Amino acid sequence: MKEKRGLFYYIVIFVSNCLKLILLVTINKLKILNDPIYGFISIPNSLLYDLIEHPYFQRLRRICQMGVSYLVYPGAQHTRFHHALGCMHLMQMAVQVLRSKNVNISEEEEMALYIAILLHDIGHGPFSHAMEESIVEGVHHEEISLLFMKQLNQEFDGQLDLAIKIFQGQYHRKFMLQLISSQLDMDRMDYLKRDSFYSGVAEGNINSERLIQMLNVVNEELVIEEKGIYSVEMFLVARRLMYWQAYLHKTSVCAEMILVRVLKRAKELTNKGVELWCSEALQYFLKQSFSSSSFDSDALKQFALLDDSDVISALKSWQFHNDFILSQLSKMIINRKLLRVEIIDDNEVAKQKVEENRNKLVEECQLTNEAAKYFVFKGSMKNQGYNKEKEPIMIWKKNGEVVDVLKVSSQINLKGLAKEVTRNFVCYPKNAFES
Repeated sequence: MKEKRGLFYYIVIFVSNCLKLILLVTINKLKILNDPIYGFISIPNSLLYDLIEHPYFQRLRRICQMGVSYLVYPGAQHTRFHHALGCMHLMQMAVQVLRSKNVNISEEEEMALYIAILLHDIGHGPFSHAMEESIVEGVHHEEISLLFMKQLNQEFDGQLDLAIKIFQGQYHRKFMLQLISSQLDMDRMDYLKRDSFYSGVAEGNINSERLIQMLNVVNEELVIEEKGIYSVEMFLVARRLMYWQAYLHKTSVCAEMILVRVLKRAKELTNKGVELWCSEALQYFLKQSFSSSSFDSDALKQFALLDDSDVISALKSWQFHNDFILSQLSKMIINRKLLRVEIIDDNEVAKQKVEENRNKLVEECQLTNEAAKYFVFKGSMKNQGYNKEKEPIMIWKKNGEVVDVLKVSSQINLKGLAKEVTRNFVCYPKNAFES
């Protein structure tokens, strides 16, 4: 009897410990993270925790939010992982504020909003815009984000159905898509504040908390209460300045265009049968071309393995390659020996400048005209702080009227922000190439 009672006792203890372990794991998923921008960020449930833990999402830890901007602003080394978590935090604030103003948001809708904003950038590749213009041409990162979300939805037994519906703009409550993608969404509210902080460009700092407190919903559309108009004005001005000083900084733009040319040259050589050292995932995209229809599950699997380290490690190798173009362009990024950038507003003058420098390069370095095009080129930067035609920011006046922010703003400069400004630039070598 003693032996039987002893065995039963240990069985009970074992089961009890297992239950405690299961409970501990469940509780442990409700993490609190420390963020330098907002302080503490909470993961409110286990599904979000599991999505964050998934390799697709963890890949964002290895992708810089601001691409090659760290070559200009050394502190801009933060990642898309940071940004996605920040967006989720702001969405939690927005849901709380809207509910306090009697906007009905069910628990299912709340969860879908958190998932959609958390995963909205999951389709970005390494140095994303450079990738989209070189080796993954024809496939936008939002399309890849949707593919990732659909794949995750299969793995999580359909729990992302509503999030995908909102993300695609197929849900009947319009304001939910506006919280994720509009001219005043959680995405922009986070990246402006975060990029300003890490780059040190103070002009981009915005009061996202104040903006969220002013949110409301009228006829299922997102609006800003009239008393928040000054915060909106500051937001639009900050966005305009942030683009000129950070995202469209001439050196950053030049570095990105060099990177585009490196990857295009690598793809060109690969297609000619030249063996280039790089990761298998990067090799996969160098050997093939894709469109929205041909980007299948196999391509998605390979894309999920790509991050900034694939590109950087390839550049470190390619700088010693015997192809002059690939070698020199790789050295420019690795050693930050970039091309000279000259802003020339007159397009005809810019074309003339390009021709002069290409001829000079052909003559002095004995390059072909085709090779010279890799090192001398022109481009343009477009900046529009506010697009009144595309999903305008609506102000809810005290008399109940809902109007475009431009109609109620007293800021003369704000109307100027609605005009698109284009600046032309020319890039060419500063001096002799590295040996």
